[in-house]
Amino acid sequence: MRYLPHTEEDIQQMLQVVGATDLEALFSSIPDDCRRKDEMNLPEPLTEWELNGHMDCMAASMGAPPFYKVFMGAGSYHHYIPEITRQLLLRSEFFTAYTPYQPEISQGTLQTIYEYQTLVCRLLGMDVANASMYDGASGLAEALLMTIRATRRKKVAVSRAVHPMYRKVVETYFAPTGFEVVELPVGADGRTDLSGLSDLGELAGVALQSPNFFGCIEDLETAGKVIHADKKTLFVTAFSEPLAYGLLKSPGACGADIACGEGQSFGIPQSFGGPGLGMFAANQKYVRTMPGRLIGKTTDRDGKTGFVLTLATREQHIRREKATSNICSNQGLCATAATMYMASLGGTGIRELSRLNRDRAEYLKASLAKAGHTSPFSAPTFNEFVVRFPDGFADTWQALLEKKIVAGLHLAPYYPELSDCWLMCVTETISKTAIDALVKEVAK
Repeated sequence: MRYLPHTEEDIQQMLQVVGATDLEALFSSIPDDCRRKDEMNLPEPLTEWELNGHMDCMAASMGAPPFYKVFMGAGSYHHYIPEITRQLLLRSEFFTAYTPYQPEISQGTLQTIYEYQTLVCRLLGMDVANASMYDGASGLAEALLMTIRATRRKKVAVSRAVHPMYRKVVETYFAPTGFEVVELPVGADGRTDLSGLSDLGELAGVALQSPNFFGCIEDLETAGKVIHADKKTLFVTAFSEPLAYGLLKSPGACGADIACGEGQSFGIPQSFGGPGLGMFAANQKYVRTMPGRLIGKTTDRDGKTGFVLTLATREQHIRREKATSNICSNQGLCATAATMYMASLGGTGIRELSRLNRDRAEYLKASLAKAGHTSPFSAPTFNEFVVRFPDGFADTWQALLEKKIVAGLHLAPYYPELSDCWLMCVTETISKTAIDALVKEVAK
């Protein structure tokens, strides 16, 4: 009971207040088929040091950097994190800050979020950004629901080149709504084929990802023109690697109405799958249909600058059942980490880091092509790409794993037609020596 300090007397008093005879009666409203009857099969207690040793052994069984050279991205990327970001994030003012409902005592938190929104808008070329969402996948689903609210149409289209797990989350969000989701095919070059767009009827929104799941850079400017041929349809741009916009034109500059995606690359460790950061921005005209909340900058009656919760279209606030989203929190600490990361690198640093990622990936792509392993797609890529390997590469992949090299992600489970293809990724954490070692192994 170390972390539950209630005495038996405390428990009995609380049960008496709620009218329950014992703890079993307290949970009687839960159906029997939803309750566990048998005791949990747990090991004997461990001391603190034994538990630490046990966790170390479990961690050592996983192929993770820096002990493994991981050539896998697919929506989660290993980047160096500046030490200044690590240290500042641990300060209690940031680490323990809660939702800023009371501006008079939350100015630091509000200013941090305001700075985050500002940097996101500059990166994505949009007018307004919200105070973050759970992750890139939920951000995309919310963006598509936003297009339905804005247009009052009931159908959206999503490229098949969008991250498979993002598309799965969209399906889950839309399943009970009655709204329709249609998929756009992938062309021979690895980009989205928009040729059949006009045959799909009235669409609320069309979502593309760039760089897409294959690492291919979509022609967003052309796509925007095609999508906006129907003046009511909104153009949604998703991403899983925001670092790409250090080199590429921003979604806003390409005509996107909404930009959303995963911000994990900006100062957030991979942590074996989470947490992530949902970045979300839009044009000013759609601000009233945005999910989440927005922080604004104002002045008080004495003329002093202050920060306030400007919009909060959530079910926790006054809109209740009319809320634009059921998102009831934001990734505040992750957004703070991303803010520190972007501010630390600055525009020049992000641009240089983007170029380094792109150049190292191109070096691996060219080296593999020289060894006879080419990509099925011709579109330009950012820091990951698809490569076709001969039959039996699964055995080679396993052998490389034993040498502490994770040679990409097999695409067969997600795209059966690409059963002989693997998605490779290179970030600044992968050296030229490590790239050469991989190429030498697969060239045998």
